[in-house]
Amino acid sequence: MALVSQSTDIPDASQPRQLVVSDASNQRILKGDEKAAALLLALGPDYGKPIFDELDELEVKQLSRAMVRLGPITQEMLDDLMIEFVTTISSNGSLSGNTDSTERLLLSFLPQDKVDSIMEEIRGPAGRNMWEKLSNVQADVLAAYLKNEYPQTIAVVLSKIATDHASKVLAVLPEELAMDVVQRMLGLDPVQKEILEKIETTLRTEFMSTLNHSKRRDSHEQMAEIFNSFDRQTEARFITTLEEHNRDDAERIKALMFTFEDLAKLESSAIQTLLSKMDKKELALALKGANDTIKETFFNNMSARTAKLLRDDMEAMGPVRLKDVDEAQGRMVSTAKDLAAKGEIMIMKSKADDQMVA
Repeated sequence: MALVSQSTDIPDASQPRQLVVSDASNQRILKGDEKAAALLLALGPDYGKPIFDELDELEVKQLSRAMVRLGPITQEMLDDLMIEFVTTISSNGSLSGNTDSTERLLLSFLPQDKVDSIMEEIRGPAGRNMWEKLSNVQADVLAAYLKNEYPQTIAVVLSKIATDHASKVLAVLPEELAMDVVQRMLGLDPVQKEILEKIETTLRTEFMSTLNHSKRRDSHEQMAEIFNSFDRQTEARFITTLEEHNRDDAERIKALMFTFEDLAKLESSAIQTLLSKMDKKELALALKGANDTIKETFFNNMSARTAKLLRDDMEAMGPVRLKDVDEAQGRMVSTAKDLAAKGEIMIMKSKADDQMVA
């Protein structure tokens, strides 16, 4: 079967080309997954393998199916595909990775329901997989969902999430059910992969998806995140003004904010992990504007030699702009939050009800 382009018009270089496969009786436009399949076939095993290595099993299967049904591709079709690919990548001169651009890309080669599932998981509670995400769901919310499941299923779920969070969920389950779950966890055998995958799928589609759609973010929590993004002067200005209008709101926001000063309240192991991830020049700039107490906290979590070198670097900087210090401190806070989301450190923000008793 001969494959020819049906258009004889001069193509508009500003518009992506559409690849057409046709014969005397049929004409169709290659879909996103078929374009990807053709591109990978053209790259061959040497250049295509690194791309395949980055795909998960479902994506590999989908591309493989697209390759099987692709049929013959002419040199002209392949040329058009390469031109479209290069033009699309280079047209803007830069790339921007964000939620919208990621979703548009996924929709070019995945069905809507699959993209929705992926994006819901990305937008969901922090965590790299389903079990870590569940560990970030409020204990009472998770317990309210699990109490309607079989005790054996609950036992499997609680055995997979963080132990401290499992204890909180058990504590709010009905007592009789909780004891049944405890007994089943004590005698739990290794769970078959197929069963575990089914539980994960159910949790993702029936619980996490609903949670993400229905959960209304606390307005004070959202505003605290916005304030966290301010530079120091802007933050102080807004907090001061808000205190004049509504001191209770201002105090709630301040209690929810995680600031550079809070980094000094982390456990020593967390501070050391954070220090290991920081660029030395960035760290010196961030500490340059810190008070002596915070500086000493960080110096005490370094070797004497490293602390001396850092002090020397800070001294050699001379005067620095407050704006640069604020930005460096902000990036340090962001790094800490990223590490917490990955489970590498734990961030504990003191709450009003965290009272000490003798």
